[in-house]
Amino acid sequence: MTDLLVLGGSGRTGRHVLTQAVARGHRVRALVRQPDAVQAPHGVELIQGTPSNIDDLRKAAQGSEAVITALNNSRASDNPWAKPVSPPMFMTDATCNTLTVMSEQNLRRIVVTSTQNSGDGRAALNPVFKALVKLSNLKASFDDHDGVDEVVRASDTDWTLVRAVLLADGPVVTPVRAAEAGTEKPGTRLNRADLAGFLLDTVEQGTWIHKAPLVWNMRG
Repeated sequence: MTDLLVLGGSGRTGRHVLTQAVARGHRVRALVRQPDAVQAPHGVELIQGTPSNIDDLRKAAQGSEAVITALNNSRASDNPWAKPVSPPMFMTDATCNTLTVMSEQNLRRIVVTSTQNSGDGRAALNPVFKALVKLSNLKASFDDHDGVDEVVRASDTDWTLVRAVLLADGPVVTPVRAAEAGTEKPGTRLNRADLAGFLLDTVEQGTWIHKAPLVWNMRG
């Protein structure tokens, strides 16, 4: 059993993290803007606030043993041209706050949801998609993911950056495959429920520390 702080618990991946974490017997606390609007499973303690406010984080992190962040830089829709909804560099600023609080409270373990082509993974993008990123509102999201990648890697924590391929909604389908970038050809999709399970596995098993594994659903 681990005392977990979950950031982004009201999002499409974060909701799965809350459900599965409670089912596995963890004590779970989630920092959310509107607790009344979150359908959290019984046993999750919802703390009102935002990771953009460091004092909210200080309150939420007390007594925690690990942090799982499923934050996202949101757009009005999944359309690449959709207008960003989150403030610029929201995830990066929230992560900086989180790392500061972790240092203050001697909290070392953090597992961060990232995306396949952030940071040094950008080199793997094909030229057409690179052009799409530059010309569309996807650029804001990728810039934010890059910022998170940079500050997490520079931190004195036991970090893991989980780089998910294209996310989909669906039931747990497992098996899930994880590998360091460049060592295997990844699949194209990952169910959010399976991503949530991998995030929890990484905390529970103490795996992938100081690494950024690519994660996808295997076929069959």
